[in-house]
Amino acid sequence: MAKDVGERILLGKGPKKEVTMEPGMANRHGLIAGATGTGKTVTLRVMAEQFSRLGVPVFMADVKGDLSGMASAGGEHLKVRERLEVLNLRDFQYEGYPVVFWDVFGAQGHPVRTTVSEMGPLLLSRLLNLNETQGGVLNIVFRIADDYGLLLLDLKDLRAMVQYVGENGEQFRGEYGNISVASTGAIQRSLLSLNEQGGEFLFGEPALNLDDFMQTDERGRGVVNILSAERLMQSPKSYATLLLWLLSELFEQLPEVGDPPKPKLVFFFDEAHLLFDDTPRALLEKIEVVVRLIRSKGVGVYFVTQNPLDLPQTVLGQLGNRVQHALRAFTPKDQKAVKAAAETFRSSGKLEVSRVITELGVGEALISTLDPKGMPTEVERALVYPPSSRLEPLTMEERRRVMERSPLYGHYERTVDRESAYEKLRERIPAPREEDSRELPLPGTRRSASRSQPADLLGAFAKSAAHAIGSQIGRQIIRGVLGSLFGGRR
Repeated sequence: MAKDVGERILLGKGPKKEVTMEPGMANRHGLIAGATGTGKTVTLRVMAEQFSRLGVPVFMADVKGDLSGMASAGGEHLKVRERLEVLNLRDFQYEGYPVVFWDVFGAQGHPVRTTVSEMGPLLLSRLLNLNETQGGVLNIVFRIADDYGLLLLDLKDLRAMVQYVGENGEQFRGEYGNISVASTGAIQRSLLSLNEQGGEFLFGEPALNLDDFMQTDERGRGVVNILSAERLMQSPKSYATLLLWLLSELFEQLPEVGDPPKPKLVFFFDEAHLLFDDTPRALLEKIEVVVRLIRSKGVGVYFVTQNPLDLPQTVLGQLGNRVQHALRAFTPKDQKAVKAAAETFRSSGKLEVSRVITELGVGEALISTLDPKGMPTEVERALVYPPSSRLEPLTMEERRRVMERSPLYGHYERTVDRESAYEKLRERIPAPREEDSRELPLPGTRRSASRSQPADLLGAFAKSAAHAIGSQIGRQIIRGVLGSLFGGRR
């Protein structure tokens, strides 16, 4: 689609010039905002296409089911043709992109799984709607599992572990603290509810290997990873927690790269307000830290939401690249949002930003990006470029063909259920005596080489992890807390 503009990312065209983004500044994060129906999804798609062309892998969640067409070249869509004529894009070419489909439920993409250990007690506490006391007990359950080398891979492992700890709370009290029957009962009820919402699909093996997100095709184009999220969005907290876990894993696993010439991965977080709804302050602080520091790992995070006020100010202030579609100003709250959005732009004085935001048409936006020195450019009113991929979703048969051509096909589809906490505890292991519980491992298990230190629940993303070393079957018990950020060690 694009003319040769160095390696800039083309976003749209203003009255006098093209509006672009510097690849070297793309890991400084961004925002795509605007009311429903103003063109946010098309903007997201256009940006993903541009990143793919540059060889940058992309992750995005398809919350409405209309992004699958990116795998196929576009055609003579009326709205696309109209935009091409308005922008006078004579050399525009339709193009499909290398797409890998993912789906927690395994129906419309490769299954996405993690293990209970990898998710960790803090994120699970949020997912299960536990209060502080119940979350503390869940943290104890994880610590006991770590200390006795019991793998927590799926929900049946966690349910068995919670039951065992609850039934033997008195024996564990001296070493780990109070474990109330009421708290373990509440955790079990929440686990049952999660299982009914599809939790059994989310947890298990083979767990997702994030290297599979970071791929390019034979032409050097970045793979566009699309998570089918229509069904997952029926449980918004599950959706937000899964994406938050993916971000935390990227942060922990990727090496520091400083400021690369282009991102290693771009992560679009659609319906971003769900990440911050009813989020405990302690977790919110850790999210803010991850967003601030993950750019040094070469990851650009782009939040997609209706209203900039959906995001905390500490997060909003880190989003250097901004595409603002129209906002409506029908109520005092709407007017406040318009004013807040206008104040985030560097204005040249030529645009009355707060007025223009309410006048933008569909597919039109106010855009400000970071220049090569990291300074915000003056805001430009522009028409967003049309996508070169197909706007209409793929049929199920077309999607199936894309999935079967994927080099990952067959790997994640085959589940593994190896011996873990559930199987060990089914042997009806006797409770440890209080006087020797620190020294005596549970029968049939082996302690890890070094005991994990007591962990604070507020150490964000604390995980007792069974990570792959060489293969999914050759895992070792380790515990990390987002690497160097929170003092953990892999």
